[in-house]
Amino acid sequence: MGIARTHDEDYETREFKTLVALAAMERRKGNGEFKGLTSHSSIVDLQDKLVCVTSGASFFGFALVNRLLLHGYFVRVLVANQEDVEKLREMEISGEMMGCKSKISVVMAKPNEIQGLMEAFDGCCGVFHTSSFADPAGLSGYSKSMAEMEGKASENVMKACARTPSVKHCVLTSSLLACIWRDNSQYEFPPLVNHNCWSNESLCVDKKLWYALGKLKAEKVAWKIAEEMSLNLTTICPGLITGHEFSYRNPTATIAYLKGAQEMYANGLLATVDVRRLAEAHVSVFEAMKTTTAFGRYICFDRIIQCEDEAETLADEIGIPRNKISGNSSDYAFPNCFELSNKKLANLMSRTLRSCYGES
Repeated sequence: MGIARTHDEDYETREFKTLVALAAMERRKGNGEFKGLTSHSSIVDLQDKLVCVTSGASFFGFALVNRLLLHGYFVRVLVANQEDVEKLREMEISGEMMGCKSKISVVMAKPNEIQGLMEAFDGCCGVFHTSSFADPAGLSGYSKSMAEMEGKASENVMKACARTPSVKHCVLTSSLLACIWRDNSQYEFPPLVNHNCWSNESLCVDKKLWYALGKLKAEKVAWKIAEEMSLNLTTICPGLITGHEFSYRNPTATIAYLKGAQEMYANGLLATVDVRRLAEAHVSVFEAMKTTTAFGRYICFDRIIQCEDEAETLADEIGIPRNKISGNSSDYAFPNCFELSNKKLANLMSRTLRSCYGES
């Protein structure tokens, strides 16, 4: 699935930085915290335009906030710790501020406290759970314990959404890795992958694919809670998220995603998606959920790494040796094993939708 580019990269980057700086302007004086837009009871006319983005200080979270504001939404950015607040303060100090500060606010809530999450979501018509976890110990990789944390955080966010009366829709950012890691030993060729495919949890554990395991656990528990508590949920499963300085701004997720890259590359399953296109996909799906046009799972990508040149370009962007991606494979195009994830997405977005064997 692909979304046509609508803004040039430099303009997007400037806007991207500006929005976070604007959020910092909303700090309360004295205690250094951030304040909300205004009291929930006084924003009746904004109920259909106020949304919350979790992990709002992350690489993708920023891009999503940016895109939502461009679509006219009021955005409440949820951060989990003081480090994220400091990151926003740094943007404030940078002085890159423009208008529209009244459309963005920042709140702090811990993912393990459902009541705090409910208070953060109160008044919002929708929640985007971007599920962006960083390594608390620094750049040492995505561990098994982080996978467990991600699953539990997803469970809490879904419960908080279901218990907050104003929240009508929720969009979860999962990962393509939650779909592709399966036991394919019985197949002569790699089987097709679509929105009905789920990775095998035991296989992820055996291969120590902790990032894939975390996304799998997070999405599965989200669907379980959604069914039990009648939450209107849609999930998007993107490939490796790329964009301007993506490996620098999103190091933990980038490196963790590429665990098993050689096998993904060999099977035609190493897919990427530009962060802006992914953000646009989230907004489009969310808006379509209001008319029940969008539902279920969506696979989101705009490029398949299929040859040595593409693998080398990606490796250079990340700063790793090419053989970490392509191994010792000869220079030829591998089969593309994706099936059109959901034709509804092509219709609701009116954009170019690519499947593994061309347009459908």
